[in-house]
Amino acid sequence: MARYTGPVCRLCRREGEKLFLKGDRCFTSKCAIDRRSYAPGEHGQGRKKVSEYGLQLREKQKLRQSYGMLEGQFLRYFKMAERKRGITGENLLQLLERRLDNVVYRLGFAVSRAEARQMVLHGHFQVNGKRVNVPSYQLRAGDEVAVREGSREHPAIASLAQDLGKRAVPEWLQLNAESLSGRVLELPKREQIDTPIQEHLIVELYSR
Repeated sequence: MARYTGPVCRLCRREGEKLFLKGDRCFTSKCAIDRRSYAPGEHGQGRKKVSEYGLQLREKQKLRQSYGMLEGQFLRYFKMAERKRGITGENLLQLLERRLDNVVYRLGFAVSRAEARQMVLHGHFQVNGKRVNVPSYQLRAGDEVAVREGSREHPAIASLAQDLGKRAVPEWLQLNAESLSGRVLELPKREQIDTPIQEHLIVELYSR
């Protein structure tokens, strides 16, 4: 599957805010936004008047890049959200939050969504006792996500296991640090999703 392989700090600078794409580095003085808060490129420091379309586009790009997906995949999620009952923007956020790689990240088993995606692809996690290596797997209320027995000694997982529970876990998830597992208590509500996005702008963009 195609994916973005360029410098991710450039994406944060383009959006003008932290997207937390590099995990712990984003909380240090090495963060690109703290060092160069202007957009990348020759004209990055120039003042630009942003149109209504530009605002809508930037919100869409911000959300898409935060969850690490390409345009075609993001559009498929939007169409799925449109078909569901309820508010389209909130449905979209809920679908993205229910991805297996995102839940692995939210539970603290990875420092970033990119790392979580790689760990899922390598088969380090199981859902309800069965190995799942599909990052986009949609979790439901009651599903249990756990580190596979054979992966518990993996260096990356072993080092993160020591810090489990130190990072805030969303209310709709439950972490069991001792068993290296977590459970989806309920489907996430909008107020439980801390992604700083104005989702109505994305709906307006695709409604043009």
